[in-house]
Amino acid sequence: MRVVAGLGNPGKDYEASLHNLGFRVVERLATLAGAGPWERKFDGLLAAVGQGDARVLLLKPQTFMNRSGRSVAALLRFYKVELAELLVIVDDLDLETGKVRLRDGGSDGGHRGLRSVIGECGSQNFK
Repeated sequence: MRVVAGLGNPGKDYEASLHNLGFRVVERLATLAGAGPWERKFDGLLAAVGQGDARVLLLKPQTFMNRSGRSVAALLRFYKVELAELLVIVDDLDLETGKVRLRDGGSDGGHRGLRSVIGECGSQNFK
């Protein structure tokens, strides 16, 4: 099982914010993959695609960016998912608009959502 967590801030005030890029990416993935309905779980909104070992859980933490790790860590513990199977999607103001950077682990780079995930999960060994 894999988890894709898109970070953002809940509520209408933040919907169009660049800071909610993670939410928009997992929403698009859910649409393209025909995910089931979003459910409230783990202080977030959760949708699933696939079955069995091929299942991917899509998570939009609803704890606000700075506390996103609480939602992500709770889901990982419940489903016993290893950090290596976690992909976290966030905005990065240091990148040019339209550019994407993929990395395997690393520091939070000053991003408070990533800092929260690292702190709650006890490691930065996720994508």
